[in-house]
Amino acid sequence: MVLNYIWIAFFLIAFVIALVKMIFMGDMTVFPSMMDSTFSSSKTAFEISLGLTGVLALWLGIMKIGEKGGVVNFLARLLSPVFTKLFPDIPKGHPVTGSIFMNIAANMLGLDNAATPLGLRAMEQLQELNTKKDTATNPMIMFLVLNTSGLTLIPVSILVYRVQLGAAQPTDVFIPILLATFFSTLAGIIVTSIYQRINLLNRTLLLTLGGMSVAVAAIMWGFARLSKEQMDVVSTSTANILLMVVIVAFILAGMRKRVNVYDAFIEGAKDGFTTAVRIIPYLVAILVAIGVFRASGAMDMLVDGVRWCVEACGGNSDFVGALPTALMKPLSGSGARGMMVDAMTTYGADSFVGRLSCVFQGSTDTTFYILAVYFGSVGIRYTRHAVACGLLADLAGIISAIAICYMFFG
Repeated sequence: MVLNYIWIAFFLIAFVIALVKMIFMGDMTVFPSMMDSTFSSSKTAFEISLGLTGVLALWLGIMKIGEKGGVVNFLARLLSPVFTKLFPDIPKGHPVTGSIFMNIAANMLGLDNAATPLGLRAMEQLQELNTKKDTATNPMIMFLVLNTSGLTLIPVSILVYRVQLGAAQPTDVFIPILLATFFSTLAGIIVTSIYQRINLLNRTLLLTLGGMSVAVAAIMWGFARLSKEQMDVVSTSTANILLMVVIVAFILAGMRKRVNVYDAFIEGAKDGFTTAVRIIPYLVAILVAIGVFRASGAMDMLVDGVRWCVEACGGNSDFVGALPTALMKPLSGSGARGMMVDAMTTYGADSFVGRLSCVFQGSTDTTFYILAVYFGSVGIRYTRHAVACGLLADLAGIISAIAICYMFFG
């Protein structure tokens, strides 16, 4: 229901702004630009779905081998003490906990292509436990918020963009990104737990979150001691080695259980095509709305309004130039990436705005895209508090990113 109102608002706001620009400013290009955006966004949505087909087929096939080989059940038992506290509505030892872990691990390593199909598989398993098939359950929302908060330990793609755009020290945003994304994820867990009345003040969760904090601090300390070249090699190699280890481990587990791994892979891969087709309408809907909103100039007006308000209050508005990346990130990953590149091109890769835009890009994930794809794949229409929790996690990430960048680069 919330997505319905947001979708309508995008179009109505864009139409009103475009009408005002045409009548009072004589801008006769705004409506053609908006219509061009609808066609290009529709094409982009289809291309994204088409591009996901092969990846979905691959990873759903691998996951099927893992299921039949007992790997997913093993992970479920291993994570059961934590997940029974964080996802109290999931039956103890249910295989979905293993799928959720695999998705979160892929996200943390920056393996987007692997994370999406793993997440879709987890959402399908959560839907099997859902008694109201058109309404999001508490575990679905918690899982979604963990995704939208965008916890990433190795932001390889951002570092690559900084290298390409001539940053003197491309890795200088690494620690700020880690800090910002950790605070975003922590805020998402706390906010969702409050909505769902989950008690976080228990020994298991306190030890887990505390251990994660120590682990993140250790990783930041270790990477901070590496040079740019060493960091690039270590981060890229680690991600790819772990990914290959997962594939080989699943195959070996299937062989150990005397599973026909080839047939199991084919069985799971068949679901990849149907899932990719199923999400096309949802992607078209959300990307077209975002495209129209951008083409109308509404995003630029919003940023200019924020700048005026900050300066009127006597605040430092240096961060406002990077806001388009932060505002676009919940809506579109590719759009936010374009905003980040534009900020580094316009202001300089080593400028405050250029660095902050990179931290914005790495601190959260594409909330509305994930909502559309994950919920759309299982036919969820009523999202309950998912949007509110996801956006609050995004807000925590944005505020943290601004504060951290002022501390590091201000």
